Amino acid sequence: MSVKPIVSAVSTPSSPVSTRTSSHSSITSRRGALLTLGMSVACSTLLFTAGVSAQVGPAEKDELNFGFIKLTDMAPLAIAYEQGYFEDEGLYVTLQAQANWKVLLDGVIAGQLDGAHMLAGQPIAATIGYGTEAHIVTPLSMDLNGNGITVSNAVWEAMLPHVPMENGKPVHPIKADSLKPVVDDYLSRGVPFNMGMVFPVSTHNYELRYWLAAGGINPGFYDPAAGDSSGTLDAEVTLSVTPPPQMPATLEAGTILGYSVGEPWNQQAIVKGIGVPVITDYEIWKNNPEKVFGMTQAFTEQYPNTSVRIVKAMLRAGKWLDENNNANRVEATEILSRPDYVGADVNVIANSMTGTFEYEKGDVREVPDFNVFFRYNATYPYYSDAVWYLTQMRRWGQIAEPKSDDWYLEQAKKVYRPDIYQTAARELIAEGIMTAADFPDFATESGFRPSTSDFIDGVSYDGTQPNAYLQSLTIGLKD
Repeated sequence: MSVKPIVSAVSTPSSPVSTRTSSHSSITSRRGALLTLGMSVACSTLLFTAGVSAQVGPAEKDELNFGFIKLTDMAPLAIAYEQGYFEDEGLYVTLQAQANWKVLLDGVIAGQLDGAHMLAGQPIAATIGYGTEAHIVTPLSMDLNGNGITVSNAVWEAMLPHVPMENGKPVHPIKADSLKPVVDDYLSRGVPFNMGMVFPVSTHNYELRYWLAAGGINPGFYDPAAGDSSGTLDAEVTLSVTPPPQMPATLEAGTILGYSVGEPWNQQAIVKGIGVPVITDYEIWKNNPEKVFGMTQAFTEQYPNTSVRIVKAMLRAGKWLDENNNANRVEATEILSRPDYVGADVNVIANSMTGTFEYEKGDVREVPDFNVFFRYNATYPYYSDAVWYLTQMRRWGQIAEPKSDDWYLEQAKKVYRPDIYQTAARELIAEGIMTAADFPDFATESGFRPSTSDFIDGVSYDGTQPNAYLQSLTIGLKD
């Protein structure tokens, strides 16, 4: 008989944990049965060896606590739990919603959480010592795209005269060029133009900064040498941290005039009638990397079999979310709408999760790749993704000094772990659950995506040339 894992909702680190338990048999008896079975199959040490499919032994640690933030892109964790993929790997998982990204990271570092749904910049920043210092790694990217930028109704009305129109509707993508006259007006009147983002090393921060800078608006610089972590030096738009679920209320209160956040909190502004999502991150950088699954380096070393089994379960979840042209997304939105997960209205989540996106009220457009969880090799931990985040940290001053191209690659390799990913993928192929066509060609994979100019400003990014890339950007630090 099987046992379901546990999902917990944690509003703050000190709040009591409410759990949803199963009527199935106990974890203890199930674990004992699996260990007996596992010993008869394999007790070998895991081999992280390219080109070799090692038989992965039983999980060294099978009771696990994972953290997440209430965003739709935590979906691979929810689906791996709900579809029994963690169970299939002999893992008994508790999923815990966290109050904010700092609390989540601190929980992983302290060992209260074994792993977590993380901002892609968090493992990188922690490993290079920006903010909280710890060696965090990721063997798996959780998704592509999934974010948007929303402005207040008043700001949107001020932007409209500057937005290109066709057949009475705005032409997308809407560039920050349309926002610049509005910002200039605020500055001329001595009124600060405040916008929210979720965390200093979040994709949301870098995407918002990228969009603003591409429109000629300076989002400001960090100055760690002077102890300044506000990121507002020389800023024309002031960016501050607001936890994702609080974005709509903060906008409604007038504390901020716009924000960059993941779903469903852009669509929530439409439902509440308080703002207009003007652009998605897919339009800022087509198929950009978003969240990752993060663990400490020490965890992966102490529990190598467990680490691979976690990735196996989440790979299956990612594929389930994307397969058959998103056929499972309706079921996924119902799951995510539950209080234990995102806790937003199912229709709000479906606005973006099922392949559409609503900009102005009633202006619903097809965006089939707004959320991507598996296709386009979305799950693979590419070094070039890590390098891009590092270039943005340098661009805006979070990395205080110039670095060589080799340094960027060295840091990427400390954090991104394709070896764990490849072992998990080979196991799934050997088990007949997935095929080689589901993954990159590991024999030729370099760890770098092809160079691309699929950015809103048309600038080309080549992850092997980070300093040349920094030089090509109009606003930002240049080495």
